[in-house]
Amino acid sequence: MTATTQPFALPRTFEPRPVVVIARKVIREASRDRWFWLNCAGFAVLAGAITLTAVPDHNLIGSGGFGRTAASLVALVQLVVPLMALTLGARYLSGERDSGTLVFLLCHPVSRTEVLVGTYIGLAGSMFASVATGFGAAGVFSALRSASADPVLLVRLAMLSWLLSLAMLGLGLVIGSIARNASTGLGMALFAWLAVVFLGDLGVMGTVVATHMPVEALFAAVIVNPVEAFRLASVVALDGSLDALGPVGTYAFDRFGDGMAYIALGVMAAWTAGAVAAAVFTFRIGDRI
Repeated sequence: MTATTQPFALPRTFEPRPVVVIARKVIREASRDRWFWLNCAGFAVLAGAITLTAVPDHNLIGSGGFGRTAASLVALVQLVVPLMALTLGARYLSGERDSGTLVFLLCHPVSRTEVLVGTYIGLAGSMFASVATGFGAAGVFSALRSASADPVLLVRLAMLSWLLSLAMLGLGLVIGSIARNASTGLGMALFAWLAVVFLGDLGVMGTVVATHMPVEALFAAVIVNPVEAFRLASVVALDGSLDALGPVGTYAFDRFGDGMAYIALGVMAAWTAGAVAAAVFTFRIGDRI
């Protein structure tokens, strides 16, 4: 009599335990990744340098002499945090495919959804550490100045920065789930960063000049960009005036008032949920590993 071997079936239901295990694995690997530490160090150095060199201005955003520093940190976050999150998500997933680790992982009784969600949670924890390191450095260096940072405002800005990173991280995992290798994923992530941070603003500005777009349509075109939503939410959270952002800010203040912060947060949350859902979908239907 010949014994027959039954194929091993992957679970069809979503289980939280494998997600936690995979998230811990991702965090451990990130803590040993030199690129992760370079990101943390670079962000911390830039944030600390801005804090040391910014000239106090009580009439700008924030209070306690932290006004110009807060505005400079917002500009830094708009450039650096999306780049960090996009490249981290794209490079990690495509790198796991390159090294064969993803093949080994999917041979275990875990579903693709559990692998993707666990990876996202682990990378989100890594991004939280990076953002906390940068703003921690800003807080330490600001304490060395005559006008130190308001810790409440600093924490608000740090949390908004992390929310922005969550949206960009989901988009990075979408790229990583479809990229053939790590280098392709990194290139696609850089293009996505340029599109979100630079091409979005330039495209809106060009459209306004060419079509004389009304302010309502201009506001809608701006708010759908998560980076711009972060900037609007930061200005409100730091007790600044939206008028400083030009006609879009003036319209947002007149139309929505303090509720603008909730709209901007909703945009970032929608981007996060949509990007993670898209990453799960593309990863599950992928016919290659």
